[in-house]
This record gives sequence, C-alpha cells and structure tokens, in this order.
Amino acid sequence: MSKTDPGSFFEDFRVGQVLVHATPRTVTAGDVALYTALYGPRFSLFSSDEFARASGLAAAPVDPLVAFHVVFGKTVPDISLNAVANLGYAEGRFLAPVFPGDTVAATSEVIGVKENSNGKTGVVYVRTTGTNQRGEAVLSYVRWVMVRKRDPATVVEGQTVPDLAKAVAPQDLVVPPGLDFSAYDWALAGAPHAFEDYAVGEKIDHVDGMAVEEAEHQMATRLWQNTAKVHFNQFERSKDPSGRRLVYGGVVISTAKALSFNGLQNAGLILGINGGRHVAPFFAGSTAFAWSQVLDKADLGALGALRLRLVATRDRPCTDFPDKDPEGVYDPAVILDFDYWAGVPKRG
Repeated sequence: MSKTDPGSFFEDFRVGQVLVHATPRTVTAGDVALYTALYGPRFSLFSSDEFARASGLAAAPVDPLVAFHVVFGKTVPDISLNAVANLGYAEGRFLAPVFPGDTVAATSEVIGVKENSNGKTGVVYVRTTGTNQRGEAVLSYVRWVMVRKRDPATVVEGQTVPDLAKAVAPQDLVVPPGLDFSAYDWALAGAPHAFEDYAVGEKIDHVDGMAVEEAEHQMATRLWQNTAKVHFNQFERSKDPSGRRLVYGGVVISTAKALSFNGLQNAGLILGINGGRHVAPFFAGSTAFAWSQVLDKADLGALGALRLRLVATRDRPCTDFPDKDPEGVYDPAVILDFDYWAGVPKRG
C-alpha cells in the first residue's frame, strides 16, 4: 500500500461524506505579522490590542480573513488538491473571534456533487466548519470547487446541487461577544465615516493598487498550508496554455479587502460571506485594484452592518467601476466579485 496521498478526485466524493481535516493549527502573532506584510491591512481593531480593549474585547483578534485562510488551507488536501479552480462561496458566518494562541481545526461535509458535461471534471460542494481548542465553532461556510475525474468513464451516482441562500440574513450574523463601539475613536481608526454615512447603491473607488509578485503569492499560500498543485507546480500548469501558476484566490480576496481600507476604514470586521466568485484567473506580476458598492444595510443594535460588494480588477484602476455588460458578461479586467457583511460602528 502506498504511503503517499494523490488527493481525491471527483468520483471519490459522495453527498453526506464527512471529512476531518489534518492538521490543527495554532494561530500566532507571527501569522498576523506575515499577513500584514503580505497584504498590508490597516484596520485598527485587528492592529492594536489597546484599540480592541477600548472596544470591549480582551485583545486584538486576528483579521477574520486570517481565520478563513487557516480553515480553508486545512481543507485543500482533502477537497481541492486536484482542483481545476475554486468557483465560489456562500452562507459564510464568522461565529467567534480568533485570537493569537487559539488552535483552529476544520471539518467538512459534502453537500453536493455535479459532473460537468465534458465528463472530465465535476463540481463538489462542501460545508466547512472551523473550531477552536474549546470545540467552539469560529467559522462556517460553503464553497464549491471544480475537481478532475480520475477516470472520465466512471459513472457517478447520487448527483445533486444544494439550494443555497443568496445572502446571510442579518439576524443570523453574530456580533463578537463584548464588542462595544460606544467609545469608538474615529481618529485612531483613520476616518469619521459611520454606518449612517453610507447609502445603499453607493460605489467607492478604493484608489490604490497593489502588485502581487511570484514569491509573495507562493509565500502567502504556503502560510496557510494550502497545497493545491495549480499554485506551485509549473509542470501541473504546463497542461494549461498559459503555463503560469495561478495565484490562490484567497490572496486576491485579502489584497482587495486590504485595499478597501481607503473608503471603508471602519468596516474591517467581516461578519458574513454572502457569495463570491473568482471571475478570472490572476497571475503574478499583475496589479490588483478594487472598488466596493453598498448593497444593503442592517441595524444590529450594538453596531451597523453593511452588505458590501467588493470587486477586484487586474491592471485596471477602478475610476469607471468596471463591471458586467447588460448581458451579464464581466468586463475582462474583473477577477473577483465578493459579497459580504461588514460590521461598522454607529455614530450615536
């Protein structure tokens, strides 16, 4: 029996299958420092213990996307080692903050499988839950990924596509216990823009751009122990006409989220992921830009929540908000379309 693991192929997945992912990972201050070095986020709640304490927390939690990447990375060897592409996200909820020193583990349940018409690949849908060392759920989300078949001739039984919510309902969003923005320091946060200052339909050009280099995206992917072949192995990628290694989609999400600071300085706290699509591949050497649109607002009592659409583009500034044409076809520059809820302090 071979001691090595080639990863799962499409026909290995079945609805109802539960996957317990190796290896639990303790999140450290080093992870936070590397995350900052790689993406450059500046949101005060995650940058300063003192700011977090003044907001009712014991210390600065890690950026929610750090928790997301840690959990996501755990799932790759079991779900997407043989993936062609990660396709989308839904029903994501951040259920408890993660602090340096917490140990995060992950499990997934297969909730759907659907073979593609080419017979060579299929789409696998999983619901993944991340837990801390106390067994408390810190994160739950659905993602779907296109996976190669081992043998195109294999007949896959029990195919089904799950019915997923288009958005997380505001009443299902979880505010971190103890969070209190009543004494929020707008100056230290970087801008005075409160929940009341944002209007549904408003678009914000985040102005800045950030290039992603080969070494950076590979380091960022290794940081989360994501082992997907398409990000590292040029021989694997030689099957593709471009021959280039794909940048992990999480790098695009974190880069765009960090860019969103300029205009959404007080919206760093992600509460939910409604949906997301990696519209086009992104490769090293390109520059990412981003813009956001306010889709909805909800008053959660302790704070407000903005439903935000975050769009990232490749090598094109967003002064004209590149988007879809009337037929729903994306502008060629668009690489990410990410829909999420963010917690924002209210003015009074």
